[in-house]
Amino acid sequence: MSFPVIGVVGGGQLARMMAPPATALGLELRVLAEAEDVSAVPAVPSAPVGDYRSLEALREFARGVDVLTFDHEHVPTEHLLALMAEGVNVQPGPAALVHAQDKLRMRAAVDRLGLPNPRWAAVHHVQDLVSFGDEIGWPIVLKTPRGGYDGKGVRVLGSAADAAASIDWFGAMSPLLAEEMVPFSRELSALIARTPSGVAQAWPVVHTIQVDGVCDEVIAPAPGLDPAVAEAAQAAALAIANDLGVTGVMAAELFETPGRGPGFLVNELAMRPHNTGHWTQDGCVTSQFEQHLRAVLDLPLGGTRVLGEWAVMKNILGGPNTDLYSAYPAALAADAEAKVHTYGKSVRQGRKIGHVNLVGAPGSAPEELRARASRVAAVVREGDESKPNDPAKESA
Repeated sequence: MSFPVIGVVGGGQLARMMAPPATALGLELRVLAEAEDVSAVPAVPSAPVGDYRSLEALREFARGVDVLTFDHEHVPTEHLLALMAEGVNVQPGPAALVHAQDKLRMRAAVDRLGLPNPRWAAVHHVQDLVSFGDEIGWPIVLKTPRGGYDGKGVRVLGSAADAAASIDWFGAMSPLLAEEMVPFSRELSALIARTPSGVAQAWPVVHTIQVDGVCDEVIAPAPGLDPAVAEAAQAAALAIANDLGVTGVMAAELFETPGRGPGFLVNELAMRPHNTGHWTQDGCVTSQFEQHLRAVLDLPLGGTRVLGEWAVMKNILGGPNTDLYSAYPAALAADAEAKVHTYGKSVRQGRKIGHVNLVGAPGSAPEELRARASRVAAVVREGDESKPNDPAKESA
């Protein structure tokens, strides 16, 4: 009797968090790590170091795996096409993955599907950018189509003078993506999983709270969200996944726009487990990490019911405390129901080094859970009983 071998390209925290459900299912997980000290290496026995930009390194890693999947979206498309031509089972395939790698391709696909998109344009030089801003009104947003994440590769431009100052970006990459500055009430995420056979499952739409371009908190399900908007958001994410042939987990990050269209606009796509789905580890029947493994193997998908009235995730970002374990006694004592997850990373200011999950019992309130999760995260970050920031202010 043999169980499948899953190869994950990338050794970050997402690969690390695939290890426990892989073990529970009896699957063998292998990781192509960027270095010996990356997050997944301590959690995965087979974690050779290799360059995901090298076709030969990918070929060597793919030997003996039943399916190849990803911790990130940065593997060159031409390498994935070459692997598929050689018979490697790549999930998700490059034809889908390119829409998470290239924001221009993603915007065009959303338009083609008739789904709600911000106004946008491919801009080849500064004059294109100025013309776009003059046409739709300033401010506008300029993005690098490839390589940006967590607020990187994004500039807000308030005038033609700001646009002229962005000429350096055109020298590095062209065309760039220009978008309208969307007035929105909050950010949402619609997380789904899809198998190669086309079976799909959605989790409840969640409210995501961003701080400095980084996901800071998630509340599941999104409080006060109109059921019609939630249903339309899930339907949009499923339509994208079905049309593009996505396999595994996909997150559709959304702007909530009351009174405009169906009540939301598509912001970005990610085709892998996602920060906005970390709450599912402790707050859902099936975590996004187990579901991703099931999906890429074309196994039946698990249930997505929330285990409590609410579930909350709070990210832990690097701060003054560099000895995280020294804070565990105080952090775990601060809330016996909190689940602390750390990523095995060295601490650097502002770096994602872990998260805290809490599930609310019947009658609980999201703000109460947020305050409790923030308190635990602050203890880990600060190394003492420092008070966390006021969640109400962070969500303003």
